[in-house]
Amino acid sequence: MVKAVVGDEAHLKAFEEALSSSSSPPPQAQVGLVVGKLSASSDRALVYSLLPTPPTEAGAPACSLRAAPKPKASKAKAPSSSDATLEFDVDWIAEHARQVSRMLLGGMSVIGIYIWASEASFKATPPAVLSQVIRAVFQACYGSTLSERLLIHISYSPRRWACRICEVASGSLRPCEFKYSKLLASLQTFRCRYNFQIRLTAVRAEPFKKVILKAISHLTEEVQNARALVDGCLFSEDINISTDGPHQVDFLVPFKNAVPIEECSLEGVAGLLRFAGSVSALAYLGPKESISEAISDLKADIITSLRSRLDIILDEADDGSATNELEQSPSQKVTQVVFHELREPYCFSFPRRVLIPWLGGAYVCDYLQQSETTEDATDRCKEVIPLETAAASSSILEPESAAVCGTLESFWDMVPGARSGGRNSSSRLKDSGCTGQEEEDGSRRRQGAGNFNILAALFALLVALIGGVVFTFSAGSNT
Repeated sequence: MVKAVVGDEAHLKAFEEALSSSSSPPPQAQVGLVVGKLSASSDRALVYSLLPTPPTEAGAPACSLRAAPKPKASKAKAPSSSDATLEFDVDWIAEHARQVSRMLLGGMSVIGIYIWASEASFKATPPAVLSQVIRAVFQACYGSTLSERLLIHISYSPRRWACRICEVASGSLRPCEFKYSKLLASLQTFRCRYNFQIRLTAVRAEPFKKVILKAISHLTEEVQNARALVDGCLFSEDINISTDGPHQVDFLVPFKNAVPIEECSLEGVAGLLRFAGSVSALAYLGPKESISEAISDLKADIITSLRSRLDIILDEADDGSATNELEQSPSQKVTQVVFHELREPYCFSFPRRVLIPWLGGAYVCDYLQQSETTEDATDRCKEVIPLETAAASSSILEPESAAVCGTLESFWDMVPGARSGGRNSSSRLKDSGCTGQEEEDGSRRRQGAGNFNILAALFALLVALIGGVVFTFSAGSNT
């Protein structure tokens, strides 16, 4: 249960000054997202930044003042902030939260909303309306199981801050303490690169999204069971590390079978999914937080990153602008694959993660499709997250040199001799957007199998020669 909220003093006070200078009569209202950290192991909530929700596509504000209804007998007069309530575009605010959540790294998430409005208009707004906005933001952001969210009211008349905790399930609001501290300057950075390869059977009737989510679910279990090395030392509760960073984390995964036991039934199976790649993850650790929090946030960042990439593919696949197969994007093609109709491997790439400078040395991220550049990522980021400075191309980090790839294989590929024409398979792999990694892996496997057969034959010959010499020597000694 959250009992106190701590905000970054330098950033939040500068944000309030910017709001005050931009406001002019008649009084305006503004809504936005609270970016910070909520933790089940702490009764403190950390607030790093406030992000204004941009105007809608039609140019309307996401939050506005609406005159309260008056009795018929009362005289008509011009509405003011004292007799107006707040009105929200709930769907637009939730969409803003969804896109921002996709761009945040480990240790940071959307933990609530803020409202810039007068004390009178805020009190005139029914609590149920405020709870509805918070609930929509909560549902738009995956990854957090905590049922509490923040509601920060920044009043300009009179000028003061007030913080409330909203229970998402019940919609109840309760006040809590709010204070300032130096948070962004105290952040520690933890990085890791996680390599994985998962093989899963694909059932005939399963759609693309369900197959990939099943793979991510198995990967989640693998990541959660991994042990961590922090700066080369095996993690334990009493580990001591320097405050200098960034810190390098490596995960040790237990050996296991490539295909889970529960997936080995052949009934209704249409093919095999091979899901492999390398994910670059990053997490921020706030002051007075334990190292175990950073490890948990890194693991969550790995899974959240893969789910964000899947969402990007599905969002692009839902774009109905393509009129024929030639105009379809790779995302549209892969989501329409029918497993049992495949006669050759179908390879597809996930978007690649890039890191964009944001605030006080911290980064946010975006994902690049094959045809996109870092400028595209920066433009998308600016639409939903105000950047402290203009991000130059040279300052954007590209920690992933290769994209995460998935390969769908039918049983024609798994049965020896059932398919011929490797040339056609090679062509299909290239056309579907994969690099030469799949072909290279196949070549290595074939070459490795050939080398093993040669070595086995030589070993058998050597054993036969030694056996012959021993037999001849023993026969001679007997005579």
